[in-house]
Amino acid sequence: MKPPLQLTVMRLQVLLLALCLILNSCKSQRSDSAPSIEFTRIPQAAQGGPERVDTIAGRVHGSHPGERIVIYAHSGPWWVQPYSDRPFVPIQSDSTWSTPTHFGLEYAALLVEAGYRPPLTLDVTPTPGGLVASVAIVKGSGPPTFAPTKPLKFSGYDWAVRTISSNRGGSYNLYDPDNAWTDASGALHLRISNKSGLWYCAQLALTRSLGYGTYILTVRDVSHLEPAEVLSMYTFDEWHGDEYYREMDVEISRWGDAANPNNAQYGVQPFYIPDNVYPFKAPAGPLTYSMHWKSGSVTFTTTRSSRDGTAGALVAEHEFTTGVPSPGQEEVKLEFYVIPSDKYPLREGGEVVIEKFEYLP
Repeated sequence: MKPPLQLTVMRLQVLLLALCLILNSCKSQRSDSAPSIEFTRIPQAAQGGPERVDTIAGRVHGSHPGERIVIYAHSGPWWVQPYSDRPFVPIQSDSTWSTPTHFGLEYAALLVEAGYRPPLTLDVTPTPGGLVASVAIVKGSGPPTFAPTKPLKFSGYDWAVRTISSNRGGSYNLYDPDNAWTDASGALHLRISNKSGLWYCAQLALTRSLGYGTYILTVRDVSHLEPAEVLSMYTFDEWHGDEYYREMDVEISRWGDAANPNNAQYGVQPFYIPDNVYPFKAPAGPLTYSMHWKSGSVTFTTTRSSRDGTAGALVAEHEFTTGVPSPGQEEVKLEFYVIPSDKYPLREGGEVVIEKFEYLP
């Protein structure tokens, strides 16, 4: 006996409704599923710099029209790739992407929506949120390699002299290992020299971390520095942006302005907080700079150096109790470099002499 026509129609309607619900559910799951990024080509793990590039490539699953890829390479900070004025990588019709990149120890691929403006650098690992739809991070291939350095003995410690370029101070500088050396008395010389119209700077880093304690530097007269020159003595942890790289500084410079009444400053990061910077005027003649670092505070002191090498009259002193990092993998770095100045560009270059470095636990 056949069912009534009305019942048959109702059954068909129920089946169609169920089918629609299943299809809509599947469609909803697909549209709501998070996009993902995979890497198909990974450059080697290496300390970054503008000298060398390679190709990084991958594929996106679940992207939407208008979305693009942004690449960061981790070398100190995370640096946008390949250049700040070319940060966006298009996604091809087959969902693949590819771009040149400078080297890093890690690489991050960000799937970003229209309107995202990538910062030049990131201090912490990028994460999804806002206009960043997805993030994938991968270590560089192979054992990590680091730029070559030149070894140097100074004040009984082992130092590594920089050989590659750097963006220290927000400006691009070249470095010549021959611009750092010790003389017969053991004093350290740092020089800014000109080669074929290009300025070459000097930097060296202690090869081990010392942690809490008192750091002392005795420096000969630096009142002759040009406004665009900077002598920086600081701690820095290349791989821990979450603590602002554990950076604490003594810096001698007029920051490109000859009329600046102050030619020195103490600081802890981040510098955009006014209370984290203490400017002062360093007089002519040899000076001794000390940094006493302990849990929760760091005290900087500058004194005149007496003829017998002991500390003399007080020039400046300041204690920071906020923004003070805890010990990690920080190194002491000594650097003599150039900043851009339209009004007072560097003309002659120069040389500074550091008599000795001391550390007291």
